[in-house]
Amino acid sequence: MTRTELDAAGITDRSLRQSYEHCRALNARHGKTFFLATRLLAPDQRPGVHALYGFARRADDIVDDLDARLGTSDRAARLDSLAGQLKTRDVGGDPVLAAVLHTADRYRIPDHLFDAFLTSMRMDLSVTTYPDRGALDRYVYGSAEVIGLQLLPILGTTVPGPEAEPYAAALGKAFQLTNFLRDVDEDLARDRVYLPADELAVHGVDRELLVWCRRYGKGEPRVRRALADQHEIARRIYDFARGGIERLAPRSRPCVATALLLYSEILDRIEDSDFEVFGHRATVGTRRRVRVGAEGLVRAWWARSGRRADSLSPRRSARRHGNTLREGYGSLPT
Repeated sequence: MTRTELDAAGITDRSLRQSYEHCRALNARHGKTFFLATRLLAPDQRPGVHALYGFARRADDIVDDLDARLGTSDRAARLDSLAGQLKTRDVGGDPVLAAVLHTADRYRIPDHLFDAFLTSMRMDLSVTTYPDRGALDRYVYGSAEVIGLQLLPILGTTVPGPEAEPYAAALGKAFQLTNFLRDVDEDLARDRVYLPADELAVHGVDRELLVWCRRYGKGEPRVRRALADQHEIARRIYDFARGGIERLAPRSRPCVATALLLYSEILDRIEDSDFEVFGHRATVGTRRRVRVGAEGLVRAWWARSGRRADSLSPRRSARRHGNTLREGYGSLPT
């Protein structure tokens, strides 16, 4: 399948093909639901998406340094080195950089989007609290909105790019805010709170109360009310972002619509748990992901063939193509 994608994308250089294959492997191993969504894109689109994921993963691994072998200054130096390699186009034998630079050149993805991403990654090395929405939005722009903007040239649009950009940025933001709500417990373990302190304070919530909830693995009424407000903000952003799907190239719509649906359903699971985000992680079940993915796969195939999939029965689509999704993604967690 990888060779088919690379051939479709016209990538013939052997070394470059290996770089893209490396990024694809990273996405398959760590991308989970994101990797599932890429399967709904046309083969020629997938290598570029894998490359962008590989780069984001590389930076994220530096910041979080799961093995805790590097100090803050060492991690900052590594991010600076990565930024320098991007600026000078110095691959230095790094397969991820080779693929992402090729993708950036091919789709004319502006350098400032990568700069903004790395700026937010540097913030994670020192910033642990965001006093207000403006401060958090500055972080989210670089950590999430630019991802949507980077992907937009690969997805293609039916309108001028600038017209579609606000929707692409909003979808990246919605995904990130969903992560913030789902991962309150996990982020506290890293001494980070990605929720505006002033908005939490309206409900009498501060870091100490969140730490108490984490310690005892359970929520508290004030925290639930605060999270419900954050949940509503994320919902509104999804509603806006949904309007951008019709502005995408038809062949890309099933992928983005599927990703939006599955990720927004994480908010449903959080709400269903009465905003109990401590001690467990809200997920969308495998059967649900397989069904939604199968329906999206059918629509993607039909869109690429120039046909309409509107009349297809979702139940019939899932039954016909569910085995394909189960074989590839049935074991993936969210």
